[in-house]
Amino acid sequence: MTKDVLVHACCAVCSAYPIEKLRELGYNPILYFFNPNIFPQEEFDRRLNELIKYTKKKDVELIIENQNSEDWYNAISGLENEPERGKRCTRCFEYRLLYTVLKAFKLEYQYFTTTLTVSPHKNSKVIFEIANELAKKYELTFLDIDFKKENGFLKTMQIAKQEDFYRQTYCGCEFSMFHN
Repeated sequence: MTKDVLVHACCAVCSAYPIEKLRELGYNPILYFFNPNIFPQEEFDRRLNELIKYTKKKDVELIIENQNSEDWYNAISGLENEPERGKRCTRCFEYRLLYTVLKAFKLEYQYFTTTLTVSPHKNSKVIFEIANELAKKYELTFLDIDFKKENGFLKTMQIAKQEDFYRQTYCGCEFSMFHN
């Protein structure tokens, strides 16, 4: 019997291998697109549309959350000039993972995870600390899978190339556009 897992997903590129890995481990991934950090709107739309296409092709349920960029900007206020991988990114992870946990709790999913760990540019240890703290608070289970391990990043890039995905050149927020 497969277990449902709510998976915070930022884009199709980062979701490709995690979908396969989770299925291999006996989970049914349900993707959750909540990324009010993505800037500008054209970039947001492009990433979302690519993810919609891919989840349909792979027969994966996709939940699209209402995005409130103003709340996200409030959450990272004062951290705009932080370097990539710094306090702004940590706060952004906290913000998006909190919404993921709240959605999992509301929908009564015991398990959640995130595709953010597939990127070599993201600190999985920081993500795990945040997510495990939230899991404890809401009595859920965080699947702390570092998707970049076992050549996960390479595998997700191979899938992206094969699928001819749009591949973004920055994490997502307007501040990361200029810091890569």
